[in-house]
Amino acid sequence: MTSLDLNSAHLNSNSKLSLEDSRRLTGPNLFGAITGAIIDVKIISFDIEHVVSIWKQHVARLLNVVGWENEEIISRKYKNGASLVITAPIDVLYAATEVNEAAWQLTLDEINQESNSNIEDMIPHLVKEIKDEENPKLLAIQKAALKHNVVFLSDDDEISLGYGASCKIYSVDHIPNVDEIDWSSISDIPVALVTGTNGKSTTVRLASAVVAAANKRCGITSTDYIRVGDKILDTGDYSGPSGARTLLRHPETEVAFLEVARGGMLRRGIGINNAKTALITNVSEDHLGEYGINDLSDMVEAKFIVRQTITNDQNLILNADDEGSVKFAKQLDNTIVWFSWSKTNKVIQIQIANKKSVCYVENEIIYYSENGLEKEIINVKDVPITLDGAAKHNVHNALGVVALSFSLGFSVEDIRTGLKQFTSTPEDNPGRGNLFEINGFKVILDFAHNEQGLSRMIETINNMPAKRRLVLICQAGDRSDDLIKGLVRSALKAKPDVLLICELEDYLRGRKLREVPQLIHQNALEFGMKEEQLLHANDTIEGTRMALEWANKNDLILLLALDHRDEILSLLEKFSYG
Repeated sequence: MTSLDLNSAHLNSNSKLSLEDSRRLTGPNLFGAITGAIIDVKIISFDIEHVVSIWKQHVARLLNVVGWENEEIISRKYKNGASLVITAPIDVLYAATEVNEAAWQLTLDEINQESNSNIEDMIPHLVKEIKDEENPKLLAIQKAALKHNVVFLSDDDEISLGYGASCKIYSVDHIPNVDEIDWSSISDIPVALVTGTNGKSTTVRLASAVVAAANKRCGITSTDYIRVGDKILDTGDYSGPSGARTLLRHPETEVAFLEVARGGMLRRGIGINNAKTALITNVSEDHLGEYGINDLSDMVEAKFIVRQTITNDQNLILNADDEGSVKFAKQLDNTIVWFSWSKTNKVIQIQIANKKSVCYVENEIIYYSENGLEKEIINVKDVPITLDGAAKHNVHNALGVVALSFSLGFSVEDIRTGLKQFTSTPEDNPGRGNLFEINGFKVILDFAHNEQGLSRMIETINNMPAKRRLVLICQAGDRSDDLIKGLVRSALKAKPDVLLICELEDYLRGRKLREVPQLIHQNALEFGMKEEQLLHANDTIEGTRMALEWANKNDLILLLALDHRDEILSLLEKFSYG
């Protein structure tokens, strides 16, 4: 909540009609390439259309009074709730959230036939908040940047012009006059966005290997770190707007690949407005029930937010093997580059017939075709992360990287070299398909955390011979019972001799201790495993030790380590050199 003196207890006193979240939208988001304020509201046992209609009336009154009558009013309705948006200039977004909250307060009063607030009392405060936050110089420089075709970024503390070495950064309190800037000295760099449910981190890391092969310094953001070349600027989840700004403002960044997560796009929007290309790896059910994203079609729509950062003439790279992406793309006017495991894919066939760009596999060879000309890139088995072709999901990631690389103008030679040099080691791709050989048995460490991602990983290990198999499994508490059941279903496709279930105590997220492990245990029994095949560990470190002690020669262990990755890697390396 912001500082407007509303009765916050009243706002949430009725559990059937309440404000769930209020925040700013600072970049391209689910509602368009706009900035503004959004509230997510719960609406149960009330007519959603009626509630939204009342809110719109109150918003329109407030916008007119504060002089924002030209701003847009947008709503998105979903089961048991709605998202309510007003657009606003980028310099007054905090004030905009207060205007939106005031309109919601008036909506509650009208519906509940109460008089907790008075619009006449609200207006002086709102006008003052807007006046205090206004920054005419910020708007002027934003407008000038558009005129000069210069990329512009802003946050609470700074604005910047350009990307990379030519980037100029100014405090929001000390913005120069437009005519004081040498606009001709400012340029940008090639930027690509990567989103999707699975494969994002691997894709940006693999793409960076192509850039390195071209002797350029690549910057990437991911859920693990911000990195420029071989230098890690900071560790943590930087798949949101702040990571993008940090990387693009860094003077050593020459090419950038940004991992873009669903959460950041829905909370604040994408951190940038201008990219050269964007890739959606795949879309599956994960993180449902947040921000009004309740089913797969909602999630597909959310992932496609990235297309707002490119023009219709720039390449939107999509997975032709992903049903949701294929269906959603039918309504788009974007220039699409499709990729697929097989040239026989119907979407690929149509694209080839129309002499449009595609990337695919035929007879274990990756090809890229554009303007009717087919280019042989590399044999799948020569790409180390595919584990000799066994890791089919990493074939997909390689295809996406080939398409990204062509979209940014890299040569076949650089692409081929990058794909060959990038490996499944912790050094190149920590926590993603890392393979260890220990005392005659194999261990794979991976981050698969949803049904689709785990299914791909299970396909990989099923292509690898083993005497016995053990799968270490865990899950965060914010996943639904159905999603957890789906994860177990995928794990059991490996026909494991042992399922080792671990607690994630730091990720209970509303669940009780042991609740998720017991749910996994019960699902495994229902799917046919026997009680003696199910083991439990207090955490993934203890679970890893138990798995290593269990294994004998020719066994295979899959560790789905969703936390303590570095500690587990150290433990595996210790056992490897034992």
